[in-house]
Formats: sequence, C-alpha cells, structure tokens
Amino acid sequence: MPPKVKKRLKIAATIVFALLLLAAGAFYIYTLDYYRADEAAVQAMAGEENSIVTKDKMWIFYPEQQASDTALIFYPGGKVEAAAYAPLLKQLSQQGITCVLMQMPFNLAVFDMNAADRVFEQLPEVKHWYIGGHSLGGAMASSYAGKNAGRLEGMILLGAYPVGATELPTLAIYGSEDMILNTDKLEDTPNQHIIEGGNHAYFGNYGEQDGDGAAPITREEQQRQAVENIMAFILDEEKR
Repeated sequence: MPPKVKKRLKIAATIVFALLLLAAGAFYIYTLDYYRADEAAVQAMAGEENSIVTKDKMWIFYPEQQASDTALIFYPGGKVEAAAYAPLLKQLSQQGITCVLMQMPFNLAVFDMNAADRVFEQLPEVKHWYIGGHSLGGAMASSYAGKNAGRLEGMILLGAYPVGATELPTLAIYGSEDMILNTDKLEDTPNQHIIEGGNHAYFGNYGEQDGDGAAPITREEQQRQAVENIMAFILDEEKR
C-alpha cells in the first residue's frame, strides 16, 4: 500500500475514533441529566413497614396482608429515576396488586424493552399478569406487550400511547393539562380516562417536567385517581 494511502487511512481512522469518543462522551453527559425521585419517593422505598424486595434490577412491592395472584410490571418514564414511582406502586400494592418496578439502563426503557422477561419466573404464584408504564416507559411496555400478548391479560398506559398493534385490553390514563403526550396517537385506544387537572409528571414523584402543563390538583390526588382507575380496570378484566 502506498505511503500516502496509509497516511490517509490513519487520519480517517483517527477522526472516526475521535468522533466515537465525542459521541460516547455526549451520551454519558446526556444520561447524567435525569429527573431524581423526590423525598416522598425515597421515603416510600425505605419505609420499614413496606414489603419491598429487591431482585434482579427490579423492586417487588408485595401486598402486606396476603399473597396476590395478580401483578403489574411497570416501566418507568424516560430519564426518570425508577424510585420516583414508589408512591404510586405502593398504593397499588396496598390494594392487593403485586407491583414490579423495573430498573432501566441509563433510566431509558428503550435500552431494555424486554425487561419483563426476567420477572415471570420470580413470581410463580402470579396467575394474572399486567404490564404498564409511564410516558416512554409506557410506550416500551406496549411494544413488549405486542410481542408477548399470550403472557399478559392487560396493559396500562400512564401519559403514554401504544406502539404497534395489540389485542390486549388497554387502559390509557392521562391528565387534562398534559402538554407532553400526543393524544392523537390514542385515537384507536377506546378505554381512556382523563384526570381533570392532572398533568404529565404527577404520575411519579420527581418534581415538575420541562414543557409540561401546570396542574391545579395535587400529585397525591392525581395518583389516587390513577390507582382507582387501574384497580377498576383490573377487577373488571378479571371478572370476564
């Protein structure tokens, strides 16, 4: 190979390597900027009265009073610390639903869409499986559901729309002040519930979200209504 060609190849390789390093650095910086769980969420995870068990990149919220044969696998929103959803899932577990909160790489469910695969064998007592999530997490949960409908009985989307087609019964809940969700993408989802005064961020406990609408109701009220509607949906499905 002529020396000039070798030199050009070496320069090209150096440029490519430098660009890859820059891209990796930019991505690393991007992942450091995420929404942290607030103090209420931290306390919900740490409370001694909780029946929370940590397993393979997941937290299992067990009902305190009795074993449950119904469980919800939950994917957190994009760039949101998973623990931010502890208050919501704790309320569901108090209603008798085992909840499994998934920890996602870089706080982005898109990097582990099949996370639910590792849940089923952890809870052999569960007979009725549901999957759901918030925002990007809901979209990725729906993508998983579309390919694994035989394992599931329903899907729950919080401030999210489904990705791809599925025949699974689906409940979509979002706030009237949600300025982030594209509700046009829910037009084929018949079972929708709008929380009046709710916004995009208040399904979790991570503060306000950029670009979101201002909610005239409290975070606690939005989560209370979400739990109420989720329970009604699950109970209705299990009666069929």
